[in-house]
Amino acid sequence: MSLLLEIVTPEKKVYDEEIDSVILPTVEGEICILPGHIPLITLLNPGNLIVTRKDQVTCLAVDKGLAQVLNDKVAVLTEGAIDVKAIDLTSVIEAQNRAEEALKKARESKIDPAEIEELETVIRFSLAQKLAKEGQKKGPK
Repeated sequence: MSLLLEIVTPEKKVYDEEIDSVILPTVEGEICILPGHIPLITLLNPGNLIVTRKDQVTCLAVDKGLAQVLNDKVAVLTEGAIDVKAIDLTSVIEAQNRAEEALKKARESKIDPAEIEELETVIRFSLAQKLAKEGQKKGPK
């Protein structure tokens, strides 16, 4: 028995595979979803989403979002998602620093709140990527 995991961002479908289990970083803490799980809708925190498929573990850094579990399908809608193996920490840190500086200037000049929110999203997802990458180096708990 397996689950179908689908991860969608505003830009594209990031993941669409049959899996054995997934650990979601929810606002209530981590939740492990196995086949036969009860229906569930939950908010996601930025963090590490851990997929187990055929005895292989894949970690994805995800931004805030929403997850729905229904009939052995897990649908994740998130602002951003990336496989931890694809994360370039140097680029992430540079993007975070640029966004933090732009956010500081934006707040001082009282610009459009939508632009401020976009900069906050970049910073938040950068932090999620850094934490996920650092967690992968340490190995599973």
